[in-house]
Amino acid sequence: MRNAGAEGHTGRRGLTAVLVAALAIALGTAGTGAVSSVAPAPQPRSAATSTPVEPFWSAEFSGWAGERPDADVFTTEVGNRRQQGWWNNELQYYTARAANSSLSGSGRLLVRARWAGHRGSLPCWPRGRCDYTSARLTTEGKVSITRGRVDVRAKLPTGRGLLPAIWLLGDNGRTWPRQGEVDIVEVVGGEPRTAYGTAHGPTYFNEGGIGGTTRLPGRADEEFHVYSVVKEPQRITWLVDDEPYFSLAPQDLPAERDWVFEQSMHLLLNVAVGGDWPGDPGRATRFPATMKVDYVRMYGEGVVDGVEVGHDD
Repeated sequence: MRNAGAEGHTGRRGLTAVLVAALAIALGTAGTGAVSSVAPAPQPRSAATSTPVEPFWSAEFSGWAGERPDADVFTTEVGNRRQQGWWNNELQYYTARAANSSLSGSGRLLVRARWAGHRGSLPCWPRGRCDYTSARLTTEGKVSITRGRVDVRAKLPTGRGLLPAIWLLGDNGRTWPRQGEVDIVEVVGGEPRTAYGTAHGPTYFNEGGIGGTTRLPGRADEEFHVYSVVKEPQRITWLVDDEPYFSLAPQDLPAERDWVFEQSMHLLLNVAVGGDWPGDPGRATRFPATMKVDYVRMYGEGVVDGVEVGHDD
């Protein structure tokens, strides 16, 4: 994901691959995939890396079918044209409609990208009209994690031109990319079995974001997986189903001073359509394309409604 409040849905084939390769050499190991994953060096699991017993905050999405997500927790962002296609030339118009984000009635949040139909008239950048609608939910100003672990159990849509994402943005008030961004997971629709985890900061962003990948046992839209990040002092670790596959520390960056993650960070959930990374949808891409979220749980220390919460509560 990328860009001040926008998603950095751009290809990470260039500088990212070089940086990840360098990490692989440094660690003496490399993975497989479009962008090589880097296995973290063996180390004892900390209390944060192992899932704690009680979250300091969670969203379990109980409610009736068609109910909108809790507005006390999730803000639904709207638009496309004024945001210049969310800075990635994306083709969806984010709405606050229940058709694009609502509860399932069986304990899940549904984030849906839909074809707008031939009479769609929502303004899009740069094509004039958005052919798709979707949703983008954020907990900014309401819930953030400072240190600890975020778990999101979800099933993610796949198909050419789709880019579902679960991610974090910093609360430091800086302009992106100095704001800091941690992509818990992205699945580019044309790679249905690859989970991307990436960090963006002052000198490593867009195609230069630093991250790794892991191969899922099946398509991301076929099974639920728990996608996680652990924010420890001076280290971030990415996991799928409790298995770590990438780890990042200040010494891995172009300059150690570019580490911007010792701060609280809020959550975002969205399904993008088209844009610089996944490209346009194909004829075989199915709509509605639905992200199904079973739960979001935050452990450790964070901020809820402006109040710091955590271990000592």
